[in-house]
Amino acid sequence: MEPAGQEREVPARYEPGEGCVTTVVRLPVRIVVLVLVVPVRLVWDALAAAGRAVDRTVLRPLGRALAWLWRTLVVIPAAWAWRTLVVTPVAWAWRTLVVIPLAWTWRTLIVAPLAGLWRYVLAPAGRGIAAAVAWLAHCLVVVPAQWLYAYVLTPLGHGIAWLLRALGVALVWLGKALFVWPWVALWRYLLAPVGRGIAVAVAWLVRYLVVVPAQWLYASVLTPVGHGIAWVVRGIATVLVTLVRWIVVVPVVALWRYVLAPVGRALAAVVTVIVREVGAALGLCWRVAGVISCAVGRFLGTLLRWIFVEPLRWAYRSVLTPLGHGIRDGIWRPVRQALRSARETVRQTRREIRRALFGAPRESERAVTEVPRREPGARETRTLGSSTTALTKD
Repeated sequence: MEPAGQEREVPARYEPGEGCVTTVVRLPVRIVVLVLVVPVRLVWDALAAAGRAVDRTVLRPLGRALAWLWRTLVVIPAAWAWRTLVVTPVAWAWRTLVVIPLAWTWRTLIVAPLAGLWRYVLAPAGRGIAAAVAWLAHCLVVVPAQWLYAYVLTPLGHGIAWLLRALGVALVWLGKALFVWPWVALWRYLLAPVGRGIAVAVAWLVRYLVVVPAQWLYASVLTPVGHGIAWVVRGIATVLVTLVRWIVVVPVVALWRYVLAPVGRALAAVVTVIVREVGAALGLCWRVAGVISCAVGRFLGTLLRWIFVEPLRWAYRSVLTPLGHGIRDGIWRPVRQALRSARETVRQTRREIRRALFGAPRESERAVTEVPRREPGARETRTLGSSTTALTKD
């Protein structure tokens, strides 16, 4: 037994490592994928760089130039020509030649005559005809109709209604006496008692001739036979189920549990490892190919710089710049000074010739300058014995 107070140490949790399939598959897959991916990445980076360069240096300026040319040479002249040569003349011609004449013709030849005809002919005639028709209708239709309704139709209708009510009452009483009352008496005193007796007899016969024998047959014959058939069917079903279970189900389950499932899990694990490693290898190799592509690009850039750029820089810095400075200081500057001296000499010569031929130019009269006003002096300081007013000043 362990001593009291000493705590049992919990073992460290087991960290499973990578399986043998992963270790075997990883390196070959990565090598193969790297070999396949590096050229693709190099070509991809080269095409991307070329595409960016072409887009930046050729396509964008060309597109802007074409857009400017299209707008300047086609759109603006076409719009101006359409607006100036088509829309404006057509609108003016339509308004001048069609709209204004049609409006004047409509107002003069149609609207004005129709308005006069309606106002001075049709409206008064219509009002007169309406008044005459209303008077004739009132005298020939309304007044006779009122008299006929009041003195002929109303009394006649009242008499016909009284006769119809009396005839209806008589017909109802006669119908009851001839049809309803005999049938009611026949049903109440003959048919109903006979029907009840027949129903009782039929019910007794059905009970003792059908129901009682059927109950005895069900209880004494059909029920035992059904129980026996059910027992036989259950036995046969049990035997069949047992046979199917031990012949089909148990072998299939055992095959699945002990053969197919382990094999499937192993295959799934292997396929999963392979797919995972291929995906990881693709990602890693794509990144490595990117690094390699960048290194190759930098190498090519450095090589081009040392082959072309650096010699040109050296030639510009060591040869062309001193040569240009020498040409500027030894040739161009003296030539400029000589040209400047010659130009000044020519100017002086022209000035002397002009003075000899036409005389010296008159000097412009000097403008009389006004003497600036002196600023007023500061006011004397006020004391107790002095005053600022003119009357009291000393």
